[in-house]
Amino acid sequence: MTLRRVDFVVVGRVQGVCYRASTQDKARSLDLVGSVQNLLDGSVRVVAEGEQAVLEELVSWCRQGPSFARVDELTPRFSDALGEFSAFTILR
Repeated sequence: MTLRRVDFVVVGRVQGVCYRASTQDKARSLDLVGSVQNLLDGSVRVVAEGEQAVLEELVSWCRQGPSFARVDELTPRFSDALGEFSAFTILR
């Protein structure tokens, strides 16, 4: 099994709508590790590591997000996993 990494920024109405907490819940339910954080420009950055198919499932979910979110843009970049995470956390 080759672990992969996905890194993307989610643009839209994604702050103040529980996007980070919901993303953490989804990632944990998929047994992924990584992080999610708010950025100063109002977007959210997600970095996750795991199996490619599972990462794609997370990306698909993130294109919708929680019910009050509106996602305008999300472009995932896949690469080899770096193994730097042990859990999926929310960064401040």
